[in-house]
Amino acid sequence: MQTTIAGNWIELTGALLFGLAVLHTFSAKYFEHLAHTQTAHAGLWHLLGEVETVFGFWAFVLLVFMAAALGWGATSQYLDDRRFVEPMFVFVIMVISASRPILQLVSDAVAKLGLAVPLPAATARYFLALSVVPLLGSFVTEPAAMTLAALMLLETIFSRQASSALKYGTLGVLFVNVSIGGTLTHFAAPPVLMVAAKWGWDTAFVFSTFGWKAAIAVFANASILTFLFRREIAAKTRADARGNRSRAPAAFVLVNLAILAGVVAFNHDPEAFMGLFLLFLGLAEAYKRHHDRLILREGLMVAFFLAGLVVLGGQQRWWLQAVLSNLDETALFYGAAALTAITDNATLTYLGSMVDGVSQDFKYALVAGAVAGGGLTVIANAPNPAGFAILKNSFDEQSINPFWLFLAALPPTIVAILCFRAVPKAAVEFFDLQVWLRWFESLDRGFLFLLILPFVVAVVGLWSERISSRNGKRPEHD
Repeated sequence: MQTTIAGNWIELTGALLFGLAVLHTFSAKYFEHLAHTQTAHAGLWHLLGEVETVFGFWAFVLLVFMAAALGWGATSQYLDDRRFVEPMFVFVIMVISASRPILQLVSDAVAKLGLAVPLPAATARYFLALSVVPLLGSFVTEPAAMTLAALMLLETIFSRQASSALKYGTLGVLFVNVSIGGTLTHFAAPPVLMVAAKWGWDTAFVFSTFGWKAAIAVFANASILTFLFRREIAAKTRADARGNRSRAPAAFVLVNLAILAGVVAFNHDPEAFMGLFLLFLGLAEAYKRHHDRLILREGLMVAFFLAGLVVLGGQQRWWLQAVLSNLDETALFYGAAALTAITDNATLTYLGSMVDGVSQDFKYALVAGAVAGGGLTVIANAPNPAGFAILKNSFDEQSINPFWLFLAALPPTIVAILCFRAVPKAAVEFFDLQVWLRWFESLDRGFLFLLILPFVVAVVGLWSERISSRNGKRPEHD
């Protein structure tokens, strides 16, 4: 009986800490402000202001609480039961994908493909980085595609003093397109990978069910954004982003490509892909002249973020599974898209796959909704922190506002929703007030509060920031 009570307390505490982590994600900019005003502890405030540290920090708090309540033996067993393969894999694939040989290969391929696009070379590069590269994630995995696309966009547009509207618009489309762009195969997108084996899905099924719709949405999102900002893109972008860097020899590129292919092939076996990663590091050290700085720090920060999400996410099963099992097909689709904004979409589909006796409509709605909503926040999809870490320094105050990211990702998310729900039926359904009312009525009130609270905090934070900015600009009177 005491074990049951303790277990309930751990679950409730885990849910509370998870909610605090979500709120912390939306409030990270406040801690950055404290780092500049409370200089005595600037290091601590700066650490808490790093979005990549948020879930790792609160996961540590959870482990301390569990150790005090249950003892270190039970806490250690809890950690042993978690799978940290994904954080390890994302770290490895980020570092290898961001290396000069791989980036050079992808950039050359994009340049060749750009010759067939009826756009100026610089604009074509921008368009392809938001469309073809995210779809490439279906083969080299989504984290690799996110890393490659973010680095290409960093050199093409983010380092060119672009407007905030273009930066946030690009980031929103990038996150959404990478989330849905991995659904051409059954092994590249984390939310698909989590259910493919259990439900017997292969690449042919995934492509015919999700992939072709995702491709339409990816090209639609990239085309709309490129058209809307065509003048600024033409003025700010540059086609050749390699600058004066020396080129790696073809043989060296092929060796690194083979290592990357091996890491992708053994993405479930950390012993194998970590061995290949050590081989890559050895080659990078031996041939420094063919490499730029490896993004080891950025990769480790992202891995820390994802590991914290794994630890905290393990305590969310009790309420997430109950919510998913009580929704009908339509409510589940929109509910999954909304839930993904505050939970990792792979965790969402994994928990949904544990519900027994579900229909094919349930499976489709769960996965389609999860990938459609994967660009709304930095925690919605595992590759998002990678793009966040690479691009954040290009924004004002070297920080990405979560509220503006959400607003920027909302239009491409709606495009993805319409494609997955099969236009024109979805267009009518999406604007049907009764459908939305039925969905809200089906939600647990506690969950609804948790869903709305982060966005309320984001709005209040934005309002407070504007007030502080206005007060700071007021002229001083003698």
